[in-house]
Amino acid sequence: MTSRATTGSDSATQPSAVGSAPVSAPRPRPHLAGLPAYVPGKPSAPGSFKLSSNENPHPPLPELVAAATDAITAMNRYPDMGAQLMYDAIADHLGVTTDQLASGTGSVAVLYHLLQAFCDPGDEVIYAWRSFEAYPIAAAVTAATSVQVPLTEDGRHDLPAMAAAITEQTKVVLLCSPNNPTGPALTHTEVAEFVAQVPESVLVVLDEAYHEFVRMSDPLRTLELRQLHDNVVVMRTLAKAYGLAGLRVGYLLAHPDVAAAVRACSLPFGVSHVAQVAAVAALNASVALLSQVDAIVAERERVTVALRAQGWRLPEAQGNFVWFPVEDRAAEFGAAAEAAGIVVRPFAGDGVRVSIGEPEANDRLLAVAERWLRTDP
Repeated sequence: MTSRATTGSDSATQPSAVGSAPVSAPRPRPHLAGLPAYVPGKPSAPGSFKLSSNENPHPPLPELVAAATDAITAMNRYPDMGAQLMYDAIADHLGVTTDQLASGTGSVAVLYHLLQAFCDPGDEVIYAWRSFEAYPIAAAVTAATSVQVPLTEDGRHDLPAMAAAITEQTKVVLLCSPNNPTGPALTHTEVAEFVAQVPESVLVVLDEAYHEFVRMSDPLRTLELRQLHDNVVVMRTLAKAYGLAGLRVGYLLAHPDVAAAVRACSLPFGVSHVAQVAAVAALNASVALLSQVDAIVAERERVTVALRAQGWRLPEAQGNFVWFPVEDRAAEFGAAAEAAGIVVRPFAGDGVRVSIGEPEANDRLLAVAERWLRTDP
């Protein structure tokens, strides 16, 4: 059942990000009162592996470290607010023009800026649920109305239901492919058919934080969709495949008018000089970095094959993580994993997301999963 709410769906289980102020104190906007707090991946203890944040487990390439180290010597100077060298590198990487780009401190920030640019209070933002937990927060911050469309039983977007949920108040539709945290990716055919049904006045945002990890037939060709439809926005990050999670670089590709509106809402000097330089270096080293992605995908396949052999019924994994649909026992699974020296990401009432990490960490996960099935009541 599609739900409409001005705050996120986790408000009943997560603490509010905005506390209760004394009556006499200045008060924030009312719609922030029930805003769910974003819950980051839990850090690991010494001797444990952190598999809670979908990070790249490979250490940074030496050339990226060298570029960032050199750039930090200019920390007394402001970064290039126009990020021209970084935009040039991204445009060259994608084969587009720089006027179609906007950037921010991670793709989450880019999403915030996009909704700030296009949503008035009461406008509707449609997305699947469960999907990326920043979506309801980003919508609430702009006073937009979240429209959450349940996933199918196999953890996929229900695109017909999402199309049916569009109203005259809809401003943005978010498609997360591969879906975080469940893992399935959308095909090009189904998204092309979906976009054709969406009014041209509604933005369709294709959130592709994990697109480099996709290995499937008929994968999304988002650059093609962007050229065909002025209302299509492609959102990507350099945090995952390119290993720059700690430096925060995300970007979007959109019609020049859309991109200009997002840039107008962006935080001045948001992407640091070090991050800009590292981003250029990472794109220049894409061959080496994508070979690391191949290694992560190989580990993902090894893990999912082993889990299914144990008896687990899992959604199709197309990101750098796997999803355990243990529902109300998510916290128990998380505790069992932590006891074995791996930190995972439980989502209360739904399941547990586990990042693909080092082979030793993945082996620990397989052992935890096997014990869980043996002792599952």
